[in-house]
Amino acid sequence: MPTSRTLVLNVDRDDDIGFKADIVSPVIGRDACLDAATRLALADPEDSDVNAIFQTIATYDRLRKEGEEVEIAIIGGNHFRFVEGDRKIGRELSSIISEAEITECILVTDGGEDEYILPIIQSRVPVTSIQRVVVNQIPNLEGTYYIIKKIISDPKMSKVFLVLPGLVLLLYAICYGLNRPEIATMLMAAVVGGYCLYKGFALDDLLKDEISDLKSTLVRGRLSFVTYIGAFIFTITALQQGLQALSTYWDGSGIFPMLLLFVWGSMLWFMIAGIIASLGPIIDGFLYDKDHMIKVIFLPFFISAVCVCAYGASSYLLADYGFSGFPIAPDTGLLYIIFGAVSGLISPCIGLLLQHRIHRYFLERGLLKRAEKAAS
Repeated sequence: MPTSRTLVLNVDRDDDIGFKADIVSPVIGRDACLDAATRLALADPEDSDVNAIFQTIATYDRLRKEGEEVEIAIIGGNHFRFVEGDRKIGRELSSIISEAEITECILVTDGGEDEYILPIIQSRVPVTSIQRVVVNQIPNLEGTYYIIKKIISDPKMSKVFLVLPGLVLLLYAICYGLNRPEIATMLMAAVVGGYCLYKGFALDDLLKDEISDLKSTLVRGRLSFVTYIGAFIFTITALQQGLQALSTYWDGSGIFPMLLLFVWGSMLWFMIAGIIASLGPIIDGFLYDKDHMIKVIFLPFFISAVCVCAYGASSYLLADYGFSGFPIAPDTGLLYIIFGAVSGLISPCIGLLLQHRIHRYFLERGLLKRAEKAAS
């Protein structure tokens, strides 16, 4: 029956022993490991790898006292490039296993990154035990440090955890820089609320689809790309006009009138942006895909209805607030909301009628793919 031989292994994935103490791994043998721990402790007494190496030596001594066939080793990775470091760990571990005839392994780690190399070790030798060394005075320091480092370095996690606080702090600083600290809290609340709605309704997936469509229209030379760019420019203009209305008329009287002023100043520009954005798919649909055109031809009429209604309602409500220099008098505000309501009803009706007529026209001439499939 073959004798089992256990390797007590400490893996320093970021190679602190090499970077800080100038020790070349692998380090094999008790005396060499003890010397490495001492040199690393003198170079950086606060490094948690020091405790892990001493624990490795203590585990080795205990198993040897119990009469087991045991070997001890420290393997370092790469301080700057983890991919190359992980490959180095795999090569050195294979060499140790072959030379010392290792049959099983006990892994001693300080947690954090080092446990990510566990699959590398298990692919070469069975791991029968894992010992995680934790400094009693600060039990969560290593784990917390790694979590923070992971959030900063991982693009997916950084988008979730860093974008929102960064945007909030930036807006806060801008408000104070413009001597408008009274709107800082409101803007931060609006940003946090908008971000929650953005993630809650999965608008990020919708945005990815829109960006993908924009790229495809550029590659295929479609008119939609030009109209999307024009719509983006008008959207920026709408935001600027909304902020301009705020800075001109708002007297700090509350959040609701502030929002009304922004809507009043920007809504007509948003309407132009929406109409321009929808014209591209309509024209491309007419040229290349009649079925798609039928679906999107209603969009400019719907966008116009929503924007005109919002503009008329905001004009009517703002007329009664009596802002200094506001161009709409209270007696004419009623005309704006009536015009907005009537236009909001007529516009979608025209869109539905036009959609029906064009659909019927295309259907009679056999220009719709869906009709051809249904007939076949």
